[in-house]
Amino acid sequence: MLFTEPVFIFLFLPAVLGIYFLLPKSARNAWLIFASLVFYFYGEGFHTLILLFSVVLNYVGGIALTRTNKQALRRLLLAASVGCNVLLLVIFKYANFVGENVQRLSGYDVLGRLHVPHLRLPIGISFFTFMGISYLVDVYRRQIKAQKNPINPALYITLFPHLIAGPIVRYSDIAQEIVSRRVSLPEFSEGIKRFTIGFGKKMLIANVLALPADQIFRLNGDQLSAPVVWLGIVCYTLQIYYDFSGYTDMAIGLARMFGFHFPENFNYPYISTSITEFWRRWHISLSTWFRDYVFFPLGIRRPAWRVSLNLLIVFFLCGLWHGASWHFVFWGLYHGAFLVLERTRLTKILNKLAKPLRHAYALLVIMIGWVLFRAESLAGAGAYFKAMSGVTIPQAQFLKFSYFLTPELVIVLLVAMVGATPAVPFLRRHIEALVKRIEGALGVPAEFAMGMVRAVIIMALFISSSALSAAGTYNPFIYFRF
Repeated sequence: MLFTEPVFIFLFLPAVLGIYFLLPKSARNAWLIFASLVFYFYGEGFHTLILLFSVVLNYVGGIALTRTNKQALRRLLLAASVGCNVLLLVIFKYANFVGENVQRLSGYDVLGRLHVPHLRLPIGISFFTFMGISYLVDVYRRQIKAQKNPINPALYITLFPHLIAGPIVRYSDIAQEIVSRRVSLPEFSEGIKRFTIGFGKKMLIANVLALPADQIFRLNGDQLSAPVVWLGIVCYTLQIYYDFSGYTDMAIGLARMFGFHFPENFNYPYISTSITEFWRRWHISLSTWFRDYVFFPLGIRRPAWRVSLNLLIVFFLCGLWHGASWHFVFWGLYHGAFLVLERTRLTKILNKLAKPLRHAYALLVIMIGWVLFRAESLAGAGAYFKAMSGVTIPQAQFLKFSYFLTPELVIVLLVAMVGATPAVPFLRRHIEALVKRIEGALGVPAEFAMGMVRAVIIMALFISSSALSAAGTYNPFIYFRF
């Protein structure tokens, strides 16, 4: 069930909210768990049992970790419970990948001989598995207490706003709100506003950019020309940002309607002047998860070569987390290699450059990386890189640059580029300051006037996005497949 579907916006969400606020506070958590399971079952059916297994596994693992003070036994329990979470990922996400690569290298059909069926990836498994692992590790580190009431960890893992595409919320982020929370009218209205902004990002920007990006990436190598492929990667660079940050905005907004405060997941990543800075701004919940649960345990007070190796390991896993395919692995290692370079000599060189040049460097590296990420295979990425460099000579029937660059796309690209910078908040602050200065001339309180303007904008955004949702075709969020 997509957040952008009419069935979610006009049926599921109003019903869940209406019943939620009618129920006594003691029953609201149980209702949210039930609603979240219905939400997941709507699209996944049988795979809901996997989600329930994850809930039980992490609840039992957390309780077991608190019932002994023997460190050796606690380590064993942690390894077993985390191992079961990882095994869940391996079975459903990587079994086919491993089997195909073993067969390619050895000629031995492992999956066929073992009669293992081709498994479909349960949606959101990467997200709720990582949340379960963080819960167990934090209990082991005694940073949080294991929850004896099964309702609490069940709600933490299954809560539908973050269930299928994040952000990856830590238990400590919402621990207090799981036990007790209050929804005020300003908070609820802020949730609606945040949800609507994300809705607009997806429907009005990401989906428009998706059309030329998908068309260009589907072309054969001999149909690609340099201008076209550069347009394609510019479109995809902006599409993936607005698609994923739009989902995150919707998730954060939904959570606020119920009294939860999720951490921010994006901080204008495309204004970065290095790849290190980019990963502090992009998919923050994932990068901090790998930092705290993989990179730090591997050791940061080690020789430089070991720290560099640890970084490559982290980004190898980061790439693999995004998908069971070699092009994702190489995308992760590609970013890891630049982080290693920036930890050594490259940063000193970059610091001598003007900021616009450093920004251009970061954007170029990021966009080249997105080719690896978006391509269906390494061969497809290679053909795309050849066209980007101008080496490819397209056939006579290739589609020209002007075919893709429609007036609608030009407008959306300009809006998307501006929106990917802090320009909008900057302008908003200055407009609000200006309104306050001329408050007397307006004859109404400045806050009221600005509130009315914001309400009109949000309403227009919601209506236009809803119209596109009702008329459009199925277009899932990019990160659903991870």
